[in-house]
Amino acid sequence: MSEITWRFVPFDALTSRELYEVLQLRSAVFVVEQACVFQDMDGADVQAMHLLGTVSGQLAAYARCFAAGVKFAEASIGRVVTQGSQRGSGAGHALMRQAITSVTQHWGPQPIRIGAQARLEQFYRQHGFVKTGAPYSEDGIPHIEMLRPA
Repeated sequence: MSEITWRFVPFDALTSRELYEVLQLRSAVFVVEQACVFQDMDGADVQAMHLLGTVSGQLAAYARCFAAGVKFAEASIGRVVTQGSQRGSGAGHALMRQAITSVTQHWGPQPIRIGAQARLEQFYRQHGFVKTGAPYSEDGIPHIEMLRPA
């Protein structure tokens, strides 16, 4: 895996180029690759902290993070995504480690909740998340809620 440079910023600190790359990556993966028609730009981006991982100046990994009380009662991480070219390199695991670290450094140690695609349960378990509820469908994709204790 190439060295990833991380940037954790509020919405208003994103450059127009960064925002374009984020929306392009999210659309490429969540809408096109997963063949899922949904409103990715859900109005929540302005409330989020954005974690951008770049390799050689190009966006390679991304997640958005929320304080407790915004998406869930707990802090949360969502829109976890890596470029297709980065998959299998460990970039996804690096992204989750950095997201957890960023949430903890920014808002303090606390539980973190996610709404995960069910097929990725084992991936998130490796980062300390445990399933907390019954599977549910979100935009036609099976999901589960998972919680990482403080």
